Amino acid sequence: MSGATGVLTFEDLKRITGYVRRADVERTLHDQGIRLFRGRTGPWTTVELINQAGGLRPAPQEQYGVEIL
Repeated sequence: MSGATGVLTFEDLKRITGYVRRADVERTLHDQGIRLFRGRTGPWTTVELINQAGGLRPAPQEQYGVEIL
């Protein structure tokens, strides 16, 4: 994974899917319902988008009002 940003590059996606060709990687992501972006160096996505495709939702963030200050 590229840094701590949660972005998965084309190289990451090739390793994860086991495919080498760009079209195969894109088809696999599309078939899995994973939203992807097409960049100059190949498709990319994020861990959050993969989690969403898997039905995982982020934990709700607790919201505190200004009165606690």
